[in-house]
Amino acid sequence: MTTTRFAPSPNGPLHLGHAYSAIVAHDLAKEAGGRFLLRIEDIDGARSRPELADEFRRDLEWLGLEWDEVPAQSTRLDSYHAAAERLREMGVLYPCTCTRAEIEALAPRLSPGGMIYPGSCKGSHHDLTRPAAMRLDLESALALAGELEWEDDNAGIQRADPREFGDVVLVRKDAPASYHLAATLDDGADGVTLVTRGADLFSMTHIHRLLQQLLGLPVPRWHHHALLLDDTGEKLAKRRGSPSLSDRRAAGDDGKKLAQSLRMGQMPCGITLSGFPHGVL
Repeated sequence: MTTTRFAPSPNGPLHLGHAYSAIVAHDLAKEAGGRFLLRIEDIDGARSRPELADEFRRDLEWLGLEWDEVPAQSTRLDSYHAAAERLREMGVLYPCTCTRAEIEALAPRLSPGGMIYPGSCKGSHHDLTRPAAMRLDLESALALAGELEWEDDNAGIQRADPREFGDVVLVRKDAPASYHLAATLDDGADGVTLVTRGADLFSMTHIHRLLQQLLGLPVPRWHHHALLLDDTGEKLAKRRGSPSLSDRRAAGDDGKKLAQSLRMGQMPCGITLSGFPHGVL
């Protein structure tokens, strides 16, 4: 059975980009007679605003979507700790006390995921008085996992090659797990068989496929969809104050009509739908 999910973080209101992503996940599941899940990803420390979860539910209902809700991330902390301990025992996790400023000072390469960590803390002694994140020892992990593949509905079979990201953080200093670890574990626990998300996260899947192999998790298919862009060509984002769905609801807009327009690729004024990124195929 096809099972998809929509997994927003309650650190700001939903916007049209979220609506499009939720509709894609919802429709792919329903067309296959499957399940569409809602999972609240609420472990982002002080940025998480619990009251927004109810707003998200009202937004999805306004769009005409139907879903089954699964436990929020804040109820799953034990599973994150257990997975991190398992990876540590495998020898592929190490503590890192470096600050962002310290990493930037070393002039690292940049990747689609941001700065490439230069491995300063790998194999070194650590100041236990400083907060530490836990990083994946990528080369050791790849040696254990061997060659891996994953499949995207739009781009086909991909060889998993997460080296462009370096030793990513799996346990943050300010949160019990990074997006990489938490989302991968949760999708496995929730029985997600088709991971739908924006094409900007395409490269992240190389890391997630590696984690699935290390932790013995089921391997889904992926469906990376096009993105909604504003009139400057930038992806819609909470941090840039993109108009919220809740404001549209309050203004009396017809959510079901809006959802149908998004399905048909008819974007509101000033919004464009990007194609799948050139070069991914």
